[in-house]
Amino acid sequence: MIGRFAPSPTGPLHAGSLVAALASWLDVRACGPQARWLVRIEDADTERCHSGMGEAILQQLAACGLLPDEPPVWQTQRTAFYETALSQLQQAGLAYPCGCSRKDIDEALARRGVVHTRHGERVYPGTCRDGLHGKKARAWRFAATRFQGEADALTWTDRRLGPQQQDVAREVGDFVLRRADGPWAYQLAVVVDDAQQGITDVVRGQDLADNTARQVLLQRALGLPTPHYLHTPLVLGADGSKLSKQNGAAAIDTRSPEAAQAELSAAARVLGLHGDERGAWVAQWRSLYPSTR
Repeated sequence: MIGRFAPSPTGPLHAGSLVAALASWLDVRACGPQARWLVRIEDADTERCHSGMGEAILQQLAACGLLPDEPPVWQTQRTAFYETALSQLQQAGLAYPCGCSRKDIDEALARRGVVHTRHGERVYPGTCRDGLHGKKARAWRFAATRFQGEADALTWTDRRLGPQQQDVAREVGDFVLRRADGPWAYQLAVVVDDAQQGITDVVRGQDLADNTARQVLLQRALGLPTPHYLHTPLVLGADGSKLSKQNGAAAIDTRSPEAAQAELSAAARVLGLHGDERGAWVAQWRSLYPSTR
């Protein structure tokens, strides 16, 4: 078993991200000494990432005793893998250039009577599927509609949430793989990285569960294995919204061993675990979420 924690260095670890880190670490440790826990710094979107934040996150993890079994990897050092994957999709006719801005997409959806809500999915209407029509390419998109065809909604089973399904073609449309200005989209980068690193089990926050169907489609299109997935509970702010870097979530306190332990214990409680000992947490995790091995 190989698991991973893959934070984006857009800000320091907060209580929500520590829950995901601890859960992925416990999932691996529950499988015994041969299992490996990796850390990947997902800095592919260079516009949103902050200099030095990746190193700061690694220091936070170390202060909590969450040490990877191999040296961490950085997405900005892995662009050759993404280039190869995009080329493979292009050659298979499953990636095409798109010249649409968000405004263009919203206007096209409005003409169909669809109004995009702030937190809703912006379903791509396929405007550039048959050509750019004189526009300049702004991105490369995965031809999900072409690949999925008329098939039923994609289904998978989450180890915590149970059976899941999503019709990517209808609910998402052809999604972005790379922006024209260079940054790689999360969907392509994470699929390529997980396969290249041999990740067998992905444990991450529940807010990313909606991405799973897109990633499974990409895995199938690229001939890559599909890991097992487990999505953890979210930590909510005082207003009931998901705690995140975007809404000013405070960094975890790792200024002393006692403070770091208190943060870990709080994260364990979010996961439904009791006590303050890691050995007890591992045993409880093993009982709650039996190994996929």
